[in-house]
Amino acid sequence: MEKFSILLSLVMLGLAICNVGRVEGAQKAPWRIQTLFSVECQNYFDWQTVGLMHSFRKAKQPGHITRLLSCTEEQKKTYRGMHLAPTFEVPSMSKHPTTGDWYPAINKPAGVLHWLKYSKDAENVDWVIILDADMIIRGRIVPWKLGAEKGRPVAAYYGYLRGCDNILAQLHTKHPELCDKVGGLLAMHIDDLRSLASMWLSKTEEVRQDRAHWGVNITGDIYEKGWISEMYGYSFGAAEVGLKHKINDNLMIYPGYAPREGVEPILLHYGLPFRVGNWSFSKADHDEDEIVYSCDQLFPQPPYPREVMQLEIDPNLRRGLFLSIECINILNEALLLHHAANGCPKPAWSKYVNFLKSRAFAELTKPKTVTPATLQMMEDAVQEHIDHDATRPYPKIHTVFSTECTPYFDWQTVGLMHSFRLSGQPGNITRLLSCSDADLKLYKGHNLAPTHYVPSMSQHPLTGDWYPAINKPAAVLHWINHANIEAEFIVILDADMIMRGPITPWEFKAARGKPVSTPYDYLIGCDNELAKLHTSHPEACDKVGGVIIMHIDDLRKFALLWLHKTEEVRADRAHYARNITGDIYESGWISEMYGYSFGAAELKLRHTINREIMLYPGYVPEPGIKYRAFHYGLEFKVGNWSFDKADWREVDMVNRCWAKFPEPPDPLTLDHNDEENLQRDFLSIECVKTLNEALRLHHEKMDCRKDGSISKLNVSSTLGNFSKNFESKENHKSADYSGEMVSVQKDGTGIPSSFRWWVLFLCAFSVFGFLVIVFLVHSSHKRKGMKMKHHRTRRRNL
Repeated sequence: MEKFSILLSLVMLGLAICNVGRVEGAQKAPWRIQTLFSVECQNYFDWQTVGLMHSFRKAKQPGHITRLLSCTEEQKKTYRGMHLAPTFEVPSMSKHPTTGDWYPAINKPAGVLHWLKYSKDAENVDWVIILDADMIIRGRIVPWKLGAEKGRPVAAYYGYLRGCDNILAQLHTKHPELCDKVGGLLAMHIDDLRSLASMWLSKTEEVRQDRAHWGVNITGDIYEKGWISEMYGYSFGAAEVGLKHKINDNLMIYPGYAPREGVEPILLHYGLPFRVGNWSFSKADHDEDEIVYSCDQLFPQPPYPREVMQLEIDPNLRRGLFLSIECINILNEALLLHHAANGCPKPAWSKYVNFLKSRAFAELTKPKTVTPATLQMMEDAVQEHIDHDATRPYPKIHTVFSTECTPYFDWQTVGLMHSFRLSGQPGNITRLLSCSDADLKLYKGHNLAPTHYVPSMSQHPLTGDWYPAINKPAAVLHWINHANIEAEFIVILDADMIMRGPITPWEFKAARGKPVSTPYDYLIGCDNELAKLHTSHPEACDKVGGVIIMHIDDLRKFALLWLHKTEEVRADRAHYARNITGDIYESGWISEMYGYSFGAAELKLRHTINREIMLYPGYVPEPGIKYRAFHYGLEFKVGNWSFDKADWREVDMVNRCWAKFPEPPDPLTLDHNDEENLQRDFLSIECVKTLNEALRLHHEKMDCRKDGSISKLNVSSTLGNFSKNFESKENHKSADYSGEMVSVQKDGTGIPSSFRWWVLFLCAFSVFGFLVIVFLVHSSHKRKGMKMKHHRTRRRNL
């Protein structure tokens, strides 16, 4: 009986186990998940693959992942990255087989379609998640838990796809009302993907060929190159087959953005440049980087978490900064593990590598769980900083700035162009370059920016007056009369500016007849007899300048007046006095600024004056304001360090390899007790750091070598000019700076020669001292031995 009971118990236990197995099988069977991402045979995609694969494992993402690898047969012969991820090879469509159009982004829909047709994995999948390679997974992405249903995919919001609301959708889908502005993260049932895939590809081809509608005001593509045709191909293809998405604006976030309160994003999309304090990262800077195959090479180290705590007071903005450093830290952790797994020697100890291997970092980056706020879907709500009014197409913008053919303006141009690319500013940019014929023959900076060439008016052709500032209104007038301008609004900047974010008419409320500008409060001539002398409407004189946002129609009417009023004020030497103009030098140097204000007053163009667009480094910022531009026209200081652009008027910073400005202090060394001054100093440091980063990237593009020479180019004349200019500059600078200007010394190593001689002297002295000590010790032992020997001899004699 006892044996029977035992046998019965075992049978019941077996049945229970079988039943549990059947239940688990019933739960798992319909929920098989496949994650896909599309790449090409390039180093650029290889390091992104390493990062995404590591985050996939780290987040414990359920299901399998497959890399759709699009390569030509020629590329496969030399490709080194087949082992980086589970891979399904796809024929490359980068160059379209029919049209010959070069458009690598089409490989994404083409790769998905090829996988559906030819992969056995596609036959055993219920749910598909489609990601981009430039993503980091922070938490489990489970489609049905996110709200996805058959016929209702879940997707992230791409608010800039304004073509869903205008003629583009009407041209390319029969159901424009179903067009969703989505992309990035796509989670859908396999049956929906089968319905969509071929349409996704064909609509991509269709939009790509529609060059007549590539304009930014139609597509939202700031480059107007049709690069986002694949995104529209997806949205139009989904509309065509009747797929309406559940749109979520919380699951995915771009590093550099702050999540909403209570939201825990589970996906980082590092497709845009982002910064934390003075540190920044842009994936485009690593286009050809062999970081995957170079042992111990990592991306630039971001600030540590404790440093971020000091950078930002607002808790939510601080969360955004933490997400930014988490993104790059996980990429670097992935590279460390990849290098170790591929036979690289153990990396040398460093504080940063130790941090990446620490328990604290593991705790900070453990898989995240979605919150109720994260799962909240959106209907018509949009991210304010991405899309302010989706129903109204944005007007085209063109940014211009005026310079001359001098090294002084060249390094400013490099800085402004670098910041323009990072800022997200829509539209194109043009440098208005004023040069004499003689200067133009010797000028070397033609490739620094898109350029419109203007005859120089530095020396007035009629009066002979030397006044280079007049080139600004003269150049603007020349540009609007000679260039084909399609933009509706023009943004006018000075060369000595650093952009920190987009400056747009829709955000700052510019309109036809209502330009926007920043305050120039020192233009006191608007309030006294100067305005009465030079404009019929002194009451309309606005004290503005620096950044100008103006409708093109207003600029066409205004430009000639700007030039004429500048000439008029410049000729009025009787009223140069400081108490009339506010010009501390009383030289008429700010005549161009008055020319602008008086010219606008003549047309009764009243400005919206905005104090949140521009800041002078060295000024205390208003709390909570994200200034869009630095104007480093005045000297500014941080402790004992200072920067004045005038000190660098004669120095060729652009053509001399690795030249840079003296490094500002480390933010961690600042006094953190005075919050106002701390924020002021942070911004001052950011300004010069951005200039130095711009110069570094420019020198890399010049193909500068580590020894300071330029590869494959004869630059002896350039170096000679630089040495001459630098010696001239040294005569004007105090000796206190001699140790700081390390980057413009003759050898280009970045170490002052005097410092190296001191190091060599100390080394030699140390070696000599060591030998002396060894000699003395040896002599002492020898003497001691002689004494002992003599003592033993005496004892034997006794």
